[in-house]
Amino acid sequence: MTLKTLDTLDVAGKRVLVRVDFNVPLEDGQVADDSRIQAALPTIQYLLDHGAAVLLASHLGRPNGQINPDYSLKPVSEYLSSLIDGPVTFATDVVGESAQQVARDLKPGDVALLENVRFEPGEEKNERAFAQKLAALADLYVNDAFGAAHRAHASTAAVAELLPGAAGLLMANEAEVLGRVLSDPDGPLVVILGGAKVSDKIGVIEAFIRKADSILIGGGMANTFIAAQGIKIGRSLVEKDKIDVARSLITQANDAGVELLLPVDIAIAPSLDESAAHQIIPVTQSVGDEMILDIGPDTVKLFDAWIGRAGTIVWNGPMGVFEKPPFDAGTRGVAAAVAVADGFSIVGGGDSIAALQKLDLADQINHVSTGGGASLEFLEGQTLPGLAALEAGQ
Repeated sequence: MTLKTLDTLDVAGKRVLVRVDFNVPLEDGQVADDSRIQAALPTIQYLLDHGAAVLLASHLGRPNGQINPDYSLKPVSEYLSSLIDGPVTFATDVVGESAQQVARDLKPGDVALLENVRFEPGEEKNERAFAQKLAALADLYVNDAFGAAHRAHASTAAVAELLPGAAGLLMANEAEVLGRVLSDPDGPLVVILGGAKVSDKIGVIEAFIRKADSILIGGGMANTFIAAQGIKIGRSLVEKDKIDVARSLITQANDAGVELLLPVDIAIAPSLDESAAHQIIPVTQSVGDEMILDIGPDTVKLFDAWIGRAGTIVWNGPMGVFEKPPFDAGTRGVAAAVAVADGFSIVGGGDSIAALQKLDLADQINHVSTGGGASLEFLEGQTLPGLAALEAGQ
């Protein structure tokens, strides 16, 4: 995929509508994690350095097309102002009188942020009429919201048909790095998948069965694969309707000569209470009436051996109930292994990234993807509407 890039646009003196991903956590009205805001700064700075007037648009949460003060982007505008060391004008609506006045007043070197685009019902419907109102606010369009690239919404898809546009620096980099994994990765290619549900990862497992040398599976989704082998898993999380799918994926991997590795030992407990007694047992031992809540240390060592010899590593999803110590041990062990590995590492998914940040290892990862769902769909080979709208030749 070849995207239109920023250097193809003459932005000097132009108002540029920039779709960013400022869907950040807020606590007590303050930005609690600014990773996504930081990721957008290079594109914002590029546009300012080249004489543009920058009008930012983003979503925050799921207000379902209704105005909800809890999801206002006003705190984000104030926080962004501190990062760019200059004022960020805030429009109190998306395409109404405030937005129109802010757009009219915007001069080269200025930055403004529209209110949450999901306050408008036309956003998630990819409504052309709403997209036309957005487009009327600017001369050019830049999409830098990779985290929303898999959504066919008005601010990520329809508006791209109405203005000359290009991919932002973040968007272009995500597409280039993830595209390399699909087309020409350095081998061996090792894929680590976790999280709660097999159903969330079926497509990516099927895609990598054709490309990877090994697929390492942990987290709640591993329980479904364990059950598919006829092993009783007690009260553990399982997708009973996906057991046959898991069994089929194991067969497909075997037929393709791909190592699909499951936990060899597990951490179990009767509950998630930190004071509850937990133990490490072989995966073949009876779980009884307890729950599988993490991979065990022998599994971490097994995974570590594969990670250590990988040329390319892709990791998405925690290995256990990461939020509840001591069931974060597996995720932490994998995080540490990925961080010190010599192979080119790509990590996506909120919990995986949170583990890296808690261990102060994020800066040792070659590429931390800003899009969990978007990166998975990209790696499955799906067409992402936000990217397709920016392809060169469109």
